[in-house]
Amino acid sequence: MKKRKTICLITGMPERLHVRRVAKGVFEQCDKYGYNVAVFASMSHFQFFIEEHTRGENNIYSLPNFKLFDGIIIDTVTLSEDNTGKVMKTVSRKIKECGDIPVVCLGMAYEDHHTISGYNDDILREMCRHVVNVHGKRDICVLTGPKGHSEAEERLAVMVDELEKLGITLDEDHKIYGDFWYTSGIAVAKEIIEGKRPMYEAVITAGDYMGLGLIEELTKHGIRVPEDIIILGFDATDEGMLSEITLTSYETNYTKVAADAVDYLRKFIDPDGSIEPYTPDIQNLCHKGMSCGCQPDITKSARTFRDSLYYIYHNFTAEDLFDNIDIGMLMESYASETLTASDTPEECLENIFGKVYLLLPFVNFRLCLREDWLSYDTYLKEGYPEKMLVVVADSTVGGLKFGNAEEAFNIDTKDMIPELNEYTEEPCVFYFAAVHFSDNTLGYAVLQRKLSDRHLLNLVFRNWLRLVNNSLEMARAKNRYVQLSTRDNMTGLYNRRGMYEKYSEMVKRAGSGDRLMICAIDMDGLKYINDTFGHSEGDDAIIKISSCIKKLCGDKEICIRSGGDEFIIIGIGKYNDDEPQKRIKGLAEILEKVNAEKDKPYRLDASIGCELGEENSFELEKLLTKADEKMYSCKSERKKSRTVFRPNRT
Repeated sequence: MKKRKTICLITGMPERLHVRRVAKGVFEQCDKYGYNVAVFASMSHFQFFIEEHTRGENNIYSLPNFKLFDGIIIDTVTLSEDNTGKVMKTVSRKIKECGDIPVVCLGMAYEDHHTISGYNDDILREMCRHVVNVHGKRDICVLTGPKGHSEAEERLAVMVDELEKLGITLDEDHKIYGDFWYTSGIAVAKEIIEGKRPMYEAVITAGDYMGLGLIEELTKHGIRVPEDIIILGFDATDEGMLSEITLTSYETNYTKVAADAVDYLRKFIDPDGSIEPYTPDIQNLCHKGMSCGCQPDITKSARTFRDSLYYIYHNFTAEDLFDNIDIGMLMESYASETLTASDTPEECLENIFGKVYLLLPFVNFRLCLREDWLSYDTYLKEGYPEKMLVVVADSTVGGLKFGNAEEAFNIDTKDMIPELNEYTEEPCVFYFAAVHFSDNTLGYAVLQRKLSDRHLLNLVFRNWLRLVNNSLEMARAKNRYVQLSTRDNMTGLYNRRGMYEKYSEMVKRAGSGDRLMICAIDMDGLKYINDTFGHSEGDDAIIKISSCIKKLCGDKEICIRSGGDEFIIIGIGKYNDDEPQKRIKGLAEILEKVNAEKDKPYRLDASIGCELGEENSFELEKLLTKADEKMYSCKSERKKSRTVFRPNRT
């Protein structure tokens, strides 16, 4: 079957109400038209105080390959909160790289892309009419966002115009610029309390948080809301509904804006396709609270309160339990303790797999990490490598399910995730989120859900990812300590401690009829190189000879530096009797090739002794002794011939 058309939504902080409304509009329209959606979003606020964490989150915007999408929606209202402008620049650069693709912005223009306006005029005008016609207020102040901010200026202009139509002209003292945050509401309240501003009959705020800050500060100083002053907000946030004095507020119309953005793209994607417009009910966008004196919407407040509770005891017999996983279930699952207690990277991945159920409902889940995610030598701040490793996969539709390194597989990063380019039975959304610790990018996670589920991201996904990020970094740190204790620093090969640990694991995995094979290898002429050319050259020779021995070592065998110039190869498998001779010949060929290619005044060579055990017999020390004896015999013969170590002559 042919893959579905896919629209890419670029946004941020998906659990926020504005973004949830945008997602609702995009998802409903795409579900109508049979389109898939890919969402790329930072999980934290662009102005989060830990800058390194913010940079790690924002690297997700360097991932999308826009060539694979049929249209792009940019939530410019959200992305404009990135004061650095880097996110928009990254997105813009990547869009330009992909060539001709339809792009539409939401609410705020960017460059020359088409923009769908906010459609909030009717709602803002209704707010003004409510204050004047319902409550009879005439001395009205409007508090908007930052001066010069397009949304702030637009909201102010509409309300000023509507009040003019209602016979109320606002002077400059009744038009105040703020910051869309609690702080500007508090500042206005202090000016009223100190007598620097009059006691208005009503204040209409262009954002809930400003209204909440105003109410909080006024009530602290004995000014009663709504008896002395009425206050209205705009955004209908959860905080407004949960305030001690609930805030009368109006929803923005961004669900309609987002839906119309999909309709706009449909004209390019399916020029002959019909358009089914989204029609909002403006009357239902008003949520009455206590702050204006109206009868508050108790049902709405109760629903918001219920959704915000941290439940400790859940009804685990409920059929829809895993369709409604909340932050309480996440925290009470003790996922943090389980994940951070992982002793090894392998166990960490297994434990992550065991906690993927907390993201239900989903179709598929994928955790993609850098191939070298365990390495402390690589610190990736920007972009992604060409290849990624899918290390955890889960599915509720019979797809891949694993959480171990053995089943992990590589993908091309430009494909982002294979399922994105495959046919889906129903229209789906793919959420892409950064996986990182501080500003070191480790990879990304992909959560696939059906659009028909109507489940939007909440606190659970962001906090689940935080737990995963922390556990991966813990696994990296533990692995680093293990590497330092079991690996030789110079060559990267196992040391003797590492040899015994890995050998124990090999024996546990041994099958019936397997045999133990050991090669004891001793570098020849190291003293000559050190004495003649210096210890630095000797170290270089050790590294080069270890590289040769690695080439001789099989995929399921281990390679050890057991001493200064001594090495061991250990393998368990179904070896033939001629395996020792193959290894002796193989090492000679490898060394001959290296000596022919290198430009050094000395040769690299080594003595080797190989021993093969009986079937189902794994006596390590016994075979090591025999292999050593053969190696020393080989070394003795070489010394007698005096043909191996001599300066190269050209």
